[in-house]
Amino acid sequence: MALWRAYQRALTAHPWKVQVLTAGSLMGLGDVISQQLVERRGLQAHQAGRTLTMASLGCGFVGPVVGGWYRVLDRLIPGTTKVDALKKMLLDQGGFAPCFLGCFLPLVGTLNGLSAQDNWAKLQRDFPDALITNYYLWPAVQLANFYLVPLHYRLAVVQCVAVIWNSYLSWKAHRL
Repeated sequence: MALWRAYQRALTAHPWKVQVLTAGSLMGLGDVISQQLVERRGLQAHQAGRTLTMASLGCGFVGPVVGGWYRVLDRLIPGTTKVDALKKMLLDQGGFAPCFLGCFLPLVGTLNGLSAQDNWAKLQRDFPDALITNYYLWPAVQLANFYLVPLHYRLAVVQCVAVIWNSYLSWKAHRL
């Protein structure tokens, strides 16, 4: 409980920084889970650079983009009724999710040194499956998130659920 209260105080004092660092930390954790539990690399074969890349993407891309998106979405559709939450989820999943994945996957490919041609081929191969998999998880999570969670906690809630999603994305993005 003390850790949660400390997190709340930090979030109140420095909301943007804390949200970005939370996203980075949980993206890194998702990659560790991917490498150790999904890919079963073991500690000797763990690619620390890859984990650092994912954590950096969390801080430099995911946190700012998703956190900013939630702010925009709250301005576009103010309110927290069930109808408002449904509208936010539909806009999030119908508009934002495809754009986000369409940027995230090639960004990881670029950071991994893929050529533009290889990156495009990988995006064409992986995007449809990643988007379909997204729709199995995120609509229900986002509906609850938009209805029950205050704006300044939304990114943290999503990133906690996203540890599993990040494990999947890391595996998908690093699969050649």
